[in-house]
Amino acid sequence: METAIETPVTMTAGAVAEIRRLMQDPGFDKTQQLRVGVKGGGCSGMSYILGFDKVEEGDEQFLIEDIPCTMNKSHGIYLMGMEIDWQDGLNNRGFTFTNPNASKTCGCGTSFAV
Repeated sequence: METAIETPVTMTAGAVAEIRRLMQDPGFDKTQQLRVGVKGGGCSGMSYILGFDKVEEGDEQFLIEDIPCTMNKSHGIYLMGMEIDWQDGLNNRGFTFTNPNASKTCGCGTSFAV
């Protein structure tokens, strides 16, 4: 059973535009949602998960700018208040994460500690 929650994370306009662009691909599997989460590993101890995935039992679901998102319930304590951005510059291209819960981050931008 799915659980709908308030949006634990936010996205900048650039991130929303990039996610929508990816979802417009003709081969996109419309049964999948944007998964936001964390996993162990990375140079600071934890890494962010951001990708399209099937909803699993026990996931919490929410919308960001009408983009269906899913997250494992236990990841909320690490991600609450986080902002996801999309950078498309000469020195940096990709999604970046600004997490107020992180006590330490790595230069790669996808690894953090709490």
